[in-house]
Amino acid sequence: MLREVERVLELKPGLIVVDGTVGAGGHSKMIAEKIKIEGKLVGLDRDKMMLDLASQVLGQMSQVILRQRSYAELPQVLEELKVDHADRVLLDLGLSSDQLADGSRGFGFSAEGPLDLRFDVSRGLPASEYLNEVTQQELSRILQDYGEIPQSERLAEFLSKHASRTAIETGIELAQVIELYVNSGNRMESRDKHPATRVFQALRIAVNHELDHVERGVKEVLHQVLKSGGIAAVISFHSLEDRMVKEEFRRSDRWENLTPKPIVASYQEQKFNPRSRSAKLRAARKV
Repeated sequence: MLREVERVLELKPGLIVVDGTVGAGGHSKMIAEKIKIEGKLVGLDRDKMMLDLASQVLGQMSQVILRQRSYAELPQVLEELKVDHADRVLLDLGLSSDQLADGSRGFGFSAEGPLDLRFDVSRGLPASEYLNEVTQQELSRILQDYGEIPQSERLAEFLSKHASRTAIETGIELAQVIELYVNSGNRMESRDKHPATRVFQALRIAVNHELDHVERGVKEVLHQVLKSGGIAAVISFHSLEDRMVKEEFRRSDRWENLTPKPIVASYQEQKFNPRSRSAKLRAARKV
């Protein structure tokens, strides 16, 4: 959604912009080119691999500063950089295709590496250990809330029993267990998606505490770091994330809502990148 982001952020030379989820640097490169040398772009990501990729794209741009931090820590980052405020903040909450292709952390269904799913592997439990420690009741909740999976109690029971007998250690193994569950006559995804899609999503959100970061970022950090008249833009891919953004930007005491209805990806982008079909872009100006 490069063009859509460019449009809502109203970019111009000299702005101080934060890309709180820099990923491989696609949005950041566009932003850095628009704000030019007299501007400043602060790019954050929890995932060191993504920052390394971004540095290859952005490393020669003197107006760019990259840090391995969460956007939820943005006030501290700006203080460390002696930056008083931001003119624009962008958050793209989706998983990068480069992360999906990273077999070393089990993000993909065919990943032979450990089922890790963490963005920052120095913090928290990998998903393989999480499955061994989480209660069946809690697992059912995260499958329902984060994966929106029907009959989550039944799937949680199936996964818990399987994990107690045989550890689920790789992405391939988790996908195979879900296929076994479906082949046993249980309902899961629509036919155009792998049945394990939402299970991987739910576990990833859980081990990374993603919604905690989203809640703090959207409800506190954006308003705190933006100057008056500054613009925040958020791309979400999950209904719970989008709901938080929508509710926050409807607060007329804090924001002028620039997108009463979310902006979605163009037909051309959806055709080229099917994952963009669930993307929703919302933007607001701080009052």
